[in-house]
Amino acid sequence: MLNYNGNLIDSSELELTHENRAFKFGDGIFETIKVQNGKIVFFEDHYFRLMASMRMLRMKIPMKFTFEFLEEEIKKTVKETKGSVFRVRLNVYRKDGGLYRPKTNEIDYLIDVKEINILVKDTYKVDLYKDFYNYSGLLSTVKTTNRMLNTVASIFAEENDLDNCILLNERKGVAEATNGNIFVIKDAIIKTPALSEGCIKGITRKKVIDILEKHPDYTIEETSISPFEIQKADEVFITNAIVGIQPVTNYRKKEFNLDIVHKISKSLQVLTFTN
Repeated sequence: MLNYNGNLIDSSELELTHENRAFKFGDGIFETIKVQNGKIVFFEDHYFRLMASMRMLRMKIPMKFTFEFLEEEIKKTVKETKGSVFRVRLNVYRKDGGLYRPKTNEIDYLIDVKEINILVKDTYKVDLYKDFYNYSGLLSTVKTTNRMLNTVASIFAEENDLDNCILLNERKGVAEATNGNIFVIKDAIIKTPALSEGCIKGITRKKVIDILEKHPDYTIEETSISPFEIQKADEVFITNAIVGIQPVTNYRKKEFNLDIVHKISKSLQVLTFTN
């Protein structure tokens, strides 16, 4: 079942027109949210990121778009799907009409729910994707419906027997992975690309940073990272809203340790079920 503007419909009933702006111009944003055992994980963070993104893109936020309203809309859609763990995609896009200049800034929304099995892989190989760049700037921090770079990088990964690719910005610094944020560990210093490097403003990224800022044994830095630092790292991991933390085991010929990653992952699991 889908939730289209508050109405539950079968997926076969959804009719989007040829004027749909998310289709024609990528004029939309989305949140990928995990629901586990009836709990919407870190929904407050997702909600405030969505509101900030809508304001940045000059979308008109409906008066009814309160935290409680969207929480209930997600829950009522999840109830129509069997299972215990779900990937929820909340899509928001401007209503039909116009060219680059839209006819209106009012929005439609669509909630899509799928049951999932979360798998953290024991072996996880990554490499750089260098054909195109993820340009730095505030717009790159927003989850827009234009994910062409992530798409072609994912195809590249499959063609080269990789699990993921690392995206670079126009300065050839590390930005993020195709499906999440990246963290690099060397000794007790843990680095992740700053938002100014062109990475998504990830929810799990934020939670991991919060955990590390309170940990006496580690120093967290939001900064620029060169690909050379990945080669020299002790450990590397990727974060996203569904898997949480995925340790990276191999980068080219380099094999990474997993000791600190596993400790951080356990702390995140505790935070997931206590918030």
